[in-house]
Amino acid sequence: MHKIAGWIKNKVTEAGANGCVFGLSGGIDSAVVGALCKQAFPQAVLGLTLPCHSLSVDIQLALDFAKKFDIPVRNLDLSPTFENLFQALEAGKAYNGEKDLAVVNLKPRLRMISLYYYAAKMNYLVVGTGNKSELEMGYFTKYGDGGVDLLPLGNLLKSGVRKLAVELKIPQAIIDKPPSAGLWEGQTDEGEMGITYAELDNILTGRLDGIAKDKIALVKKRQAASQHKRALPEIY
Repeated sequence: MHKIAGWIKNKVTEAGANGCVFGLSGGIDSAVVGALCKQAFPQAVLGLTLPCHSLSVDIQLALDFAKKFDIPVRNLDLSPTFENLFQALEAGKAYNGEKDLAVVNLKPRLRMISLYYYAAKMNYLVVGTGNKSELEMGYFTKYGDGGVDLLPLGNLLKSGVRKLAVELKIPQAIIDKPPSAGLWEGQTDEGEMGITYAELDNILTGRLDGIAKDKIALVKKRQAASQHKRALPEIY
């Protein structure tokens, strides 16, 4: 963990920036990133809680974590902004809990805008929370939670993030919480991807004994379909 914190510090310093800002969701990935950023910049780190029709329990977990690690937090409720944008895009139609991706992906994209606002104001870098398991599956929103400056967990599988969380003494309630992007109530990473993180990590590391062929095919299909999300825009 000290190597990762050192890497964050070096990258921020190389960019001529002063510190780190990250999204604090109440999930394990954001908590691990927050703890690492605190190690790298004890006096120059900011966590943003950015609820957007989010569960209050997630925000409370985020705030409890920030208090334990002495991380400054700003809470910005993006729900009204999200509703106004949806209404503008849908010619005056009021938001009524629609779950299609075009709609729910507005949430991480609004969060990205908010993170970069504070990054620009404070001369910080935006530190993302994506891990290798998610990146390989393309399980992130392009120019949403994928729109960041640094990805310190980008070479760690979800299983590795869990081990690091224990080392960092992340609250157990956060470690035990089912991973979710918070796109709608009851949504979980594993439910949306159609595979458990344990199965996914085994496939990504070549441990295929006992893994169903359709799960392996699913991962390969998602990797191919999401390649554009892991690359810079194509230039003619």
